[in-house]
Amino acid sequence: MGKIKSAATTKFKIGLIQISLSNNPNDNLEKAITWIERAVKKGANVICLPELFRSQYFCQKEDIDNYNLAETIPGPSTEAISKICKKLGVVVIASLFEKRAAGIYHNTAAIINEEGKLEGIYRKMHIPDDPSYYEKFYFTPGDLGYKSFNTKFGKISTLICWDQWYPEAARLTAMQDPAVIFYPTAIGWHPHEKTDHGNAQLEAWHTVQRGHAIANGVYVASVNRIGLEKPDKNSAGIDFWGSSFVTDPQGVVIAQASSNKEEILIAEIDLDRIEYIRRNWPFLRDRRIDSYDGITNRFLM
Repeated sequence: MGKIKSAATTKFKIGLIQISLSNNPNDNLEKAITWIERAVKKGANVICLPELFRSQYFCQKEDIDNYNLAETIPGPSTEAISKICKKLGVVVIASLFEKRAAGIYHNTAAIINEEGKLEGIYRKMHIPDDPSYYEKFYFTPGDLGYKSFNTKFGKISTLICWDQWYPEAARLTAMQDPAVIFYPTAIGWHPHEKTDHGNAQLEAWHTVQRGHAIANGVYVASVNRIGLEKPDKNSAGIDFWGSSFVTDPQGVVIAQASSNKEEILIAEIDLDRIEYIRRNWPFLRDRRIDSYDGITNRFLM
């Protein structure tokens, strides 16, 4: 947990940066910084970039050369973003391919505060292994647990992509009382499935995260990339569906991006709104914590 800052105001603005990404990591970093500057001009205090923004989504295939994309934290990306954070007085959540040691790599979100300092990191806990999402080949599961970070603007937390399907992760994170849970994400359609299953898949993605917001009385902000990315010309690739959004503690979507355009979403986080919703829907108060012993079992049959 980060160092406690001065008392936060009751409202602050977040910015989600939904962009397309190229095969050039340096170009992607420069692009991210440009869009951070644009988000600040729109009033954002806390800004979140998409998952693994330094590259295209390399996990579509298992290729040992892709480990060359990894970097240390602190490292080149955090150094560059720290400078812009300090210059503009903004907090940034940057999702990176972390090289922890030789042979140990993580999918990690770095939280850089308004002073340009590394507030802390969160390492992705749930690692998928699905067609074109071969993340278990690259990432060691996180070992830091679920975390929250105190910033000048308010307490925030982050999970990462596949974590967003797990109510346990959202609950344990929300129990640390962040105002908002960010989900930097890289998710999209397999092109051959889009016609038959695409709408249902996208709706499920929205619904589960709105459910986390409702069940925990917390804002949820999910930021995705856009564009069709192919690891090679013979691959169908992934059509990343954008659709970044912010939902309030009642599950009301207060900001929504398109499926195919680069955009900055700005949304206001209101601590009084959290208080109001939790008074009316006291789900945290009524939890039967004495009855949940079985939750750490894989299954109960």
